[in-house]
Amino acid sequence: MAPLHRKLIRDLARLKGQAAAIGVVIAAGVMVLILAVTTLDAISLSKARFYDSHHFAQVFADLKRAPEGVAGRLADIPGVNQVQTRVKAPVRLEVPGFDDPVRGLLVSVPDGEQPRLNRLYLRQGTLPESGRNDQVVISEPFAQAHGLAPGDHITAIIDGRLQRLTISGVGLSPEFIYQLGPADLLPDYARFGVLWMNRRALGHAMDMDGAFNNVVLSLQAGAREAEVIDAVDRILALYGGIGATGRDDQISHRFLSEELNQLRVMAWVLPTIFLGVAAFLLNVLMGRVIRTQRQQVALLKAFGYDNRDLALHYGLFTGVIVAAGGALGVALGAWAAEAMAEIYAEYFRFPELSFRLQPRILALAFIISAGAALLGTWHAVSAAVRLPPAQAMQPPAPERFRASWLERSALGRRLDQPTRIIIRNLSRHRLKGLMSMVGIGLSGSLLLLGSYQFNAVDHLLDLQYRLVMRMDVHVTFTDPTPERALAELRAMPGVSFAEGYRGVPVHLTHGRRDYRTSIMGMEAEPALRGLLDQDHRPTRLPPEGLLLTHYLADHLGVRPGDTLEVEILEGHRRTLRVEVAGTVDEPIGVSAYMERRALNRLMGEGPAISGVWLLTDTAHEADLFDRLWEAPRVAGIGQIDDVERQFREYIGDTVLVMMGILLLMAGSITFAVVYNNARIAFAERARELATLRVLGFSRGEVSWILIGEISVITLAAIPLGWLVGTGFAFLLNEAMTMDMYRVPMIITPRSYAFSAGGVLLASTLSLLMIARRLRRLDMVSALKTAE
Repeated sequence: MAPLHRKLIRDLARLKGQAAAIGVVIAAGVMVLILAVTTLDAISLSKARFYDSHHFAQVFADLKRAPEGVAGRLADIPGVNQVQTRVKAPVRLEVPGFDDPVRGLLVSVPDGEQPRLNRLYLRQGTLPESGRNDQVVISEPFAQAHGLAPGDHITAIIDGRLQRLTISGVGLSPEFIYQLGPADLLPDYARFGVLWMNRRALGHAMDMDGAFNNVVLSLQAGAREAEVIDAVDRILALYGGIGATGRDDQISHRFLSEELNQLRVMAWVLPTIFLGVAAFLLNVLMGRVIRTQRQQVALLKAFGYDNRDLALHYGLFTGVIVAAGGALGVALGAWAAEAMAEIYAEYFRFPELSFRLQPRILALAFIISAGAALLGTWHAVSAAVRLPPAQAMQPPAPERFRASWLERSALGRRLDQPTRIIIRNLSRHRLKGLMSMVGIGLSGSLLLLGSYQFNAVDHLLDLQYRLVMRMDVHVTFTDPTPERALAELRAMPGVSFAEGYRGVPVHLTHGRRDYRTSIMGMEAEPALRGLLDQDHRPTRLPPEGLLLTHYLADHLGVRPGDTLEVEILEGHRRTLRVEVAGTVDEPIGVSAYMERRALNRLMGEGPAISGVWLLTDTAHEADLFDRLWEAPRVAGIGQIDDVERQFREYIGDTVLVMMGILLLMAGSITFAVVYNNARIAFAERARELATLRVLGFSRGEVSWILIGEISVITLAAIPLGWLVGTGFAFLLNEAMTMDMYRVPMIITPRSYAFSAGGVLLASTLSLLMIARRLRRLDMVSALKTAE
């Protein structure tokens, strides 16, 4: 074995604690990278395969009713490849053994055949037989939630008529990868299902013989989507079209894209932070190791080793640490990715969601970790190999000593000698102390970042379901309904309060910015649906004008007093100009709000409502749901407690699982950083501490010199960690803001306390381990001249 290789093994054995600590940091960064990139890669590939193999449409349009002959005009639009007309119908379902209200969406398919666009992937059974009007294919998550299989029966109310349906098959569609009910934010597979029925049967049930109320289109290569959408809107405007949308605005695709965007952020931001800390630690470690080996470097050069040999030697030292940390990170990342596969398979339904560790992802992890190592060690190694042997053989120039103002003060004169040594050493080695403080501060910032996510998500959910959504039950109607329906609902069993609202789909435009959403018309001072200002206080709706969420106002670039173009996408379509009266702070969803009667006037209608929020007595809910089930105009019934539970489960399963992994890694990094700093400090000052013991200092005084210095640096690093962690939290919060929800930028005292406590705990454990080394300090060996 070559002499340099034997030296490498001895150095790694002597510095195994520091090397292991840095390896943990690298492993954390690689693990987060592998987990996020593998998850992103799996979902992206699964999406692309399902979209391509089952011909997912690119343009979608709903309308009131159009004759089938209009399809030919749509097919003649330049850029259109295929057109598929359909009938869609909201239905209420009754599932044997399940008492809660269930909503459904019926979508037509050609009799006995696969549609040309949005084809079905059949997991079990077959398509409905041609000519049968009682067979349906049901979505797989709905089937799993109720234990349904081909041959089972369910009951549906289709356009006010009760019908018994037989399940012919269980399937999936690229249109419903993320299966959401109307106005839902999260899938509720037990209470909402998608069903596919023969076109002739559904058309007859909905009085749509020879007509359609929904159409999807695919585009030719190079076609301009916006131009096709404009042409579709012009043709369908006469038939009650409510505005065609592109794939980016299709609900399932949009939520899937938002999740992929979040994964992209996590795939780059978090590993960058972790590996940046690793690069910093490697720089500190290598710099200090090489400073303690100045004379060894000089002797090796004197014996004929050139700069390349020494650079390779120290590069191998770093490479072993990086390789070990990277291998551990890959193993942990692959294990975590398998666990994440089960979580994402619950929310995003693909025929197959396969998490495979691709060679290119391994190569990416290697390149990034090697790059971090190179950045961390280049300066220290290059400085060592450039040092002339004669200069390296000489001891470092003694430090210039000058009494600090603290030592000259009255307080300084009262300090004991060990404490003055601590102050003197820190003032002499300001850069080294600063670097140690920065390293510990960075680790504390990661603890703050992880803790912030948990506390902020709790705050978001409490805000939404304690101050905003104060109702118990949400009832929606099939069509706008006269206001007198409120009195009928108030008279139903268990209803203690009822409040109506009017929802209108709109397209908002300001300059070149636009957004499709809905205007929610409510009472001037809503009791069951809170509107909050920036300080989370209830706000009143103005008599005229719109209130926008802050997110929507920022997206459109408007402020109170500006005017928006509002294109009404319901009934008689028209474009109006409406003033923005103010903004509200809402963490979930993106909407506009208006006083209900003002919205009724804007629509040119009487006092109509689209749905009702109810405050109910849970003891009478079963009777209430029975009565609502019999009401023909009721399209859906939602229970807010179930919505909250689902949202908490979704956040817990996705965001908080990832943040939990981050928090665990941050804790490991904090200990690794603090321990690494303490070990290096002990190695550098072992000779000095032994000398003080020989001069008569007690073991406790000598221990205090080292422990006190580390404690001062640690305490000074805590505020720095708070500052940097707050910056990291802000950047991550901005990067992960999405339509579905916005995590509030609120860092509680508990998060700061958690960060400080984690750093102090890691410091205490590290100092206990160093104290044991101090007790076993061999003064004879330590006082020998390093030659």
